[in-house]
Amino acid sequence: MPTASLDKKAIENYLDYLKISRRLSANTLVSYTHDLDTFYHFLCKHSDLDWTSVKPYLIRDFVALQHRKHRLSGKSIQRQLSSIRSFYKYLIKEALAENNPATGIKAPKSPRKLPKPISVDQIFRLFDYKDRHWRDTRDRAILELFYSSGLRLTELTNLDITAIDTNDATVRVIGKGNKTRITPIGSHALAALADWLQQRTQIAMLGEQALFVSNRGSRIHPRTVQKRLEYWGLKQNLNPGLHPHQLRHSFASHLLESSGNLRAVQELLGHADISTTQIYTHLDYQHLAEVYDQAHPRARNKTRNRIDKKP
Repeated sequence: MPTASLDKKAIENYLDYLKISRRLSANTLVSYTHDLDTFYHFLCKHSDLDWTSVKPYLIRDFVALQHRKHRLSGKSIQRQLSSIRSFYKYLIKEALAENNPATGIKAPKSPRKLPKPISVDQIFRLFDYKDRHWRDTRDRAILELFYSSGLRLTELTNLDITAIDTNDATVRVIGKGNKTRITPIGSHALAALADWLQQRTQIAMLGEQALFVSNRGSRIHPRTVQKRLEYWGLKQNLNPGLHPHQLRHSFASHLLESSGNLRAVQELLGHADISTTQIYTHLDYQHLAEVYDQAHPRARNKTRNRIDKKP
């Protein structure tokens, strides 16, 4: 049973602070709630604890338990540690703790998995179908917008009609941390959106602002989008398990292969740190050497060219 001194009200107050003052998204609040509840119930197994008496060794024990027993990945544990550190910053600010016991504690490293992009040929195959139902038209607009603008799943499902600017061919996206970015929309996606918007008026409930709606006329659920992508992946004879992030990854990979402009792709994807964007790079050494020769003011491009031309 929880101890009386380990007050869960502090967590509830912190979550209220995140919701009201920080205005974090619903998905982010769910993550914080889950992480802090997990940590709280772990601490409840230890008697005579309050928030001020939690020591770093207990955080390490928590990390070890999540990794060994619950088989959580390093990335998931890092998220938990981030939640705990942020919670303790709040406690210190509210004079409910003096030190942050999670400071300096790291999650175990786990292999970084690269999402598999879809080839350009597969992309063309994915879109090669005739619309026979309003769902087909809606799904085409969803698929095109995913690939055209590199959106995250929740970014797409949260879009309102007003987010689309057909004159500028752009979409206004609310990304992670409620940060807004403007992303271009390709011509094929614009055409697909125009077709969908014509049919949307017959499906959407009166006053519904969501760009994409379900058969109930209300905002489409992320899980519904995932299921529809799985459906089209199988129907178009692509690899099973097609999901939105594959289209986002393909958008980034194909754009990088054509332009090599990592900074531009970072902005389009809405990444705060360019190191996150770097997982999308698949440039071989020859391409890098060519970029270096052309761009660096002290590059030995003439020497390299002479070497390349030797028999």
